[in-house]
Amino acid sequence: MRRDTFLKSMAALAATGALPLSAWAAPNIKMMIPANPGGGWDTTGRALGKAMTDGKLADTVTYDNKGGAAGALGLAQFVNGSKGDPNALMVMGAVMLGGIITGKPPVNLSQATPVARLTSEYNVFVLPASSPLKTMKDVVEQLKKDPGSVKWGGGSRGSTEHIAAAMIAQKVGADPSKINYVAFRGGGEATAAILGGNVTVGGSGYSEFAPYIADGKMRAIAVTSAQRLPGINVPTLKEQGIDVEIGNWRGVYGAPGITAEQRKALTDLVLAALKTPAWNEALKKNDWTPAVLSGDAFAKFVDEEFASLRATMVKSGMV
Repeated sequence: MRRDTFLKSMAALAATGALPLSAWAAPNIKMMIPANPGGGWDTTGRALGKAMTDGKLADTVTYDNKGGAAGALGLAQFVNGSKGDPNALMVMGAVMLGGIITGKPPVNLSQATPVARLTSEYNVFVLPASSPLKTMKDVVEQLKKDPGSVKWGGGSRGSTEHIAAAMIAQKVGADPSKINYVAFRGGGEATAAILGGNVTVGGSGYSEFAPYIADGKMRAIAVTSAQRLPGINVPTLKEQGIDVEIGNWRGVYGAPGITAEQRKALTDLVLAALKTPAWNEALKKNDWTPAVLSGDAFAKFVDEEFASLRATMVKSGMV
């Protein structure tokens, strides 16, 4: 029997429950990461791939980083280049929805296939260690005096930290349409800008800034969660009188045009990877909160999240 015929047979049996998932392995999972190396999507995609190979759920996993436009460039490459490929995955999340709302790219997320939501992570806002500002209160005072003088640095336009900055401005009585937001293509670029003092305030997932906060190179001034994050002594925005809460979730999509059976097999593969020791280690290392949702429930969540984010962005003058 040819190897590809054998693998298809094994995948079909695994999908129907006749075989445990571990009894077959995909020849190669192709992971599209629509961002530059060093950021949250990159870390998520590579951690998921490691969980697949360590758990012997896939023979190999290859990665393709394509950053830019809040993931729209990678999305376009994925949609146009992976049609019908049952072994293709793309990392995505709230940031991509925001980018689609603001950028209106020629391709649509609905062309790809929803697989699963993996994690949720809250943002932290930081100041460069050399900043004359010391607290979020200092930032707010400057924001009220001159919104444009506060340079916010973070992910692509429409990212959760961009939306949070606009929401903060709105809540404290500043004009959200006048915020000075500098978008970076990846977490590495944003980190360099903050460490170099090239932005006033930086925002990202806590895990990306944690080493620099611990080393005293960045000063954490607020998190966007409802309550303080476990083991992290950083006040929430709400604690500081700013009624803003927003989370950054991440998930994966499959290629356009795959069959229902192929989608189920791919979903089962991802869900099995999320039960491996390697994935649990990644959760702890990166301070990610598990937020697993799959199938039609995940597709419905994405539709609702898209509508909610768009409403917030319109209200804040971002669209």
